[in-house]
Amino acid sequence: MSASQTPPATAVLGDDVPTLLVKIFGKDRPGITAGLFDTLAAYSVDVVDIEQVVTRGRIVLCALVTAPSPAEGSSGSTEGDLRATVHSWADSLDLQAEIISGRGDNRPRGTGRSHVTVLGHPLTAESTAAITAAITSCGGNIDRIFRLAKYPVTAVEFAVSGPATEALRTVLAPEAAVLGVDVAVVSAGLQRRAQRLVVMDVDSTLIQDEVIELFAAHAGCEAEVAEVTAQAMRGELDFEQSLHARVALLGGLDASVVETVRKEVRLTPGARTLVRTLKRLGYQVGVVSGGFTQVTDALQDELGLDFASANTLEIKDGKFTGRVTGDIVDRAGKARLLRRFAEQAGVPLAQTVAIGDGANDLDMLNTAGLGVAFNAKPVVREAAHTAVNVPFLDTVLYLLGITREEVEAADTHVG
Repeated sequence: MSASQTPPATAVLGDDVPTLLVKIFGKDRPGITAGLFDTLAAYSVDVVDIEQVVTRGRIVLCALVTAPSPAEGSSGSTEGDLRATVHSWADSLDLQAEIISGRGDNRPRGTGRSHVTVLGHPLTAESTAAITAAITSCGGNIDRIFRLAKYPVTAVEFAVSGPATEALRTVLAPEAAVLGVDVAVVSAGLQRRAQRLVVMDVDSTLIQDEVIELFAAHAGCEAEVAEVTAQAMRGELDFEQSLHARVALLGGLDASVVETVRKEVRLTPGARTLVRTLKRLGYQVGVVSGGFTQVTDALQDELGLDFASANTLEIKDGKFTGRVTGDIVDRAGKARLLRRFAEQAGVPLAQTVAIGDGANDLDMLNTAGLGVAFNAKPVVREAAHTAVNVPFLDTVLYLLGITREEVEAADTHVG
């Protein structure tokens, strides 16, 4: 039978079928799971469900199995024998056992399926209580909880059923802002693991700096550039106007300063880990920037990026002319480039991730399947799908369901 075919009716456990929930607690050691099922095997039961978690060396193992039938011609209770045998086995290993009778399988999960990732630095009991209460308040049920990472932040993922993803996000976003934690809500399903293109902004995202300011420092016009930037922030100039005004101040600067500025650029903590892990896991990675190719080209070579696009400072006779050449990479241009990169990568837009911090990133963030506001301004945090407010860029990996263990395993990959 293929995976797409409907199983026969006999393969579906009816609600009237007697079942037993066998729960084992105690100090973890090798062989517990095998020992439990070896014990159960003597009663010819079918396994309906299994859950196991180990926390600080303590195991909780749950097995839902069909109740055994009495042997033909026997008036004895095979279920009673099974209970006695399991308790005896558990006692021999200094474990606790609990067996609960019932009927049928687990109750069906709600129709809405979401992954809620909570990032805390640290993650407090107070914030966890508030987030889980908010999930409950909108009709959500927490089906599973899994720790994704313990450093550089604590990252915990909740599998939630019930409400639609957008409705759940609407409830949790303001709660997270009040608590000072980062909460990402994404739809469950194969699409989450299929996201294969990540595109990010450069200034104050991939790197800690604003490249125009680095150039301005060498041109002696930092104050003037800062004033133009402030005008843009006040809405007195749009991005293209502010770009031309700031670049004009660089006119006459010797182009040899490019090498110096490249050396001054500081990658954001976790940037190398983010790109390296994504690449090793098969993702394609690109950058779009309102900055300059004189820097992004070097970053592309250094990090092995698949795509890079930015504005280009015009150089003549070894000096900056104070102009840019080619199409301007602005707010609309970033979204346009995301679409182009996705097409070139053969990746649907729904399977793309965009990361940025400024208002000129908003179109790109809203175009991507998942838009992440990274240490962003309030207006960007409110408009993006999710926000990360810790200073580690590699925490974005946890929003994709990638665990710290997978990050470290990717680092050991050779080739």
